[in-house]
Amino acid sequence: MSARTQYAPGPARGAEVRKAGDDWTLVLVRELRHAPETVWRALTDPAHLREWAPFDADGSLDTVGATVKLSTVGTPTPQVSETTVKRAEAPRLLEYTWGGGDLRWELEPLGSGTRLTLWHNIHRRFVSWGAAGWHICFDVLERLLAGEPIGRIAGAEAMTFGGWQRLIAEYAKQLGVEPPSSPSSAPKR
Repeated sequence: MSARTQYAPGPARGAEVRKAGDDWTLVLVRELRHAPETVWRALTDPAHLREWAPFDADGSLDTVGATVKLSTVGTPTPQVSETTVKRAEAPRLLEYTWGGGDLRWELEPLGSGTRLTLWHNIHRRFVSWGAAGWHICFDVLERLLAGEPIGRIAGAEAMTFGGWQRLIAEYAKQLGVEPPSSPSSAPKR
């Protein structure tokens, strides 16, 4: 049996929501065993992103002002959005927009590893799905950085993995929100 078929997401953790009127920001924190420079490459290099992120990038995200097309994966019709990198301060801060929401990544040294914090502006009705999706992406990222890749799990495929419904329910409870009722009601990116 492969590591991918044995994969099951752990419990919901490290999430909160910050609210400013109708604007909601999902904040996720994950401690990784790898140095900020290594994590930075995984966040900015298209080849690395292709292994774990919910989108493909047609260029590097490591330069302020760079214009990059981000294409969702695992969706019936790929949604392509063009972004301009707003901030890129290697290896500690990265900001850009994806699918109408701002993403801000902070990397802080933590011993020999990194505390990775993601701020993602997301529609409030789908905040628990966003948390569950990023949770799985971060699990895949951790394995990739450890040299034990299991392949990207995103979009519709993530929803078929054991633990998906449990994660949504756990994050909904942790964040104090109702989980969305169906994928068809998800906002278009």
